[in-house]
Amino acid sequence: MFLTRFRINTARPGSRRLLASPQALHAAVMSSFPTLLPTDGPGTDGQRVLWRLDQNARAEVMLFVVSPDRPDLTHLVEQAGWPAVATSDSPGWQTRPYAPLLDRLAKGERWSFRLTANPVHHIRRTSDEPRKRTAHLTPIHQMGWLLDPDRQERAGFRVLEKPDDKRLLPAGTTHTKHPHHGDRYELTVRDHRALAFDKSRDAGASRKRPVSLVTVTFDGRLEVTDPAAMRRTLTGGLGKAKAYGCGLMTLAPLPPE
Repeated sequence: MFLTRFRINTARPGSRRLLASPQALHAAVMSSFPTLLPTDGPGTDGQRVLWRLDQNARAEVMLFVVSPDRPDLTHLVEQAGWPAVATSDSPGWQTRPYAPLLDRLAKGERWSFRLTANPVHHIRRTSDEPRKRTAHLTPIHQMGWLLDPDRQERAGFRVLEKPDDKRLLPAGTTHTKHPHHGDRYELTVRDHRALAFDKSRDAGASRKRPVSLVTVTFDGRLEVTDPAAMRRTLTGGLGKAKAYGCGLMTLAPLPPE
């Protein structure tokens, strides 16, 4: 597995086209792998190509990619990077093996994390109506999606709680009793985006079908509870809409207290 980082040159027309279309960016990412097709899903071991956009400032947009194979982003540098300053030693992106981090994960370790996800639930208005996938629209419910105990257990981590001296609510308040998840947990939600675009029903088909989804970015702190499950989360993604920039969780060492 490999982790790749690419800074997008937001001043270029090609960048603006890619940033405006999750479908176009997905196709560009998948084109970095000569043995894969744009529609390829996860392999038999659950590993797949995941990507995420991080906008740290107006002109600083980073593309992160996790992949089973080492990518070649030459075409992205030409469309949306700085090709004039690219060299063989510094091609315009950075790729490093992911295995050293994955292999060292241990139960009880604590990390900072970032995740862009598509928090959804299934509802129906009447008992005879089929269940429909619907996006969570408020930060409270979006946090609740990630804090779901079953989801965290399957993913191999738990979101850390804040120390008592950093809470505004009384100790012992749980997310099932009180909606203020952000007060109890080391978790924030930001960058709420509602995306809508057309997707071809078949390759080369003229008919389109509408796609709409809501994405948010979670920043927080977690503790690893199941290293094997945590590795699957990092390489296979978490949640839906993985083809559109969702599901990729990255870890970083906690800052010193």
